[in-house]
Formats: sequence, C-alpha cells, structure tokens
Amino acid sequence: MKKIYHLATCDTCQAILKEVQATKKGAELQDIKTEKITAPQIDEMKKLSGSYESLFSRRALKYRSMGLNEKQLTEKDYRKLILEEYTFLKRPVAIVDNHIFIGNTKAVVEELKKAL
Repeated sequence: MKKIYHLATCDTCQAILKEVQATKKGAELQDIKTEKITAPQIDEMKKLSGSYESLFSRRALKYRSMGLNEKQLTEKDYRKLILEEYTFLKRPVAIVDNHIFIGNTKAVVEELKKAL
C-alpha cells in the first residue's frame, strides 16, 4: 500500500508530492481537507508511528488560539483533536507498505523518496 495524506492547498505538501513523484509511483493521495481522516486511518497511523502525539502538529494556527499550548494533552486528546480538525495532522503523512513517514523535514522526504 502506498498512501499519502496531504493538504491540496499547502504549497509545501504540493512541492513534496512533486519531488517524490507520488502520482507517477502509484501512491494514492488523500486531501485531508476534502476527505476527512477516519478513526481507523488515524489508528493505523498511530500503530505505525507509536503515538498520536507524533502525528500532531503544534504549528497549526488553532493550537495557540485554542489555548492548547497551555494544556497538558493526552494521547486521547491528540487523537480527538486530529479527527476533529485536519490542520492538527502533521503533513504530509505517507504510508508505504508498513512504514510511515511523517512531516516535511529533508530527511523524511529523502526516506520517502527511497521507499516509493
């Protein structure tokens, strides 16, 4: 399985998809804004990554505006927040076979390129 969760309106996501040649390599793309993440999908990501926190983006604008930066969040909170608001998912998230690639750091993008 090759699946990439991304945001179509995010320039960084689009640049990464182009760089790794996601569509040419047969990856299924899911725009998380138009096609919400389901509970089974986030649970699969958690199983591969080890925690919901690793999938959670503290860069999201709503993180501070909701006062979440002042709260002690639990795994249950991270899961609930990601399912409720797509912006809380670190992007992009790619699953290739049984490996997960989270975020947009240079190292992650290079690993994703090799895996695809």
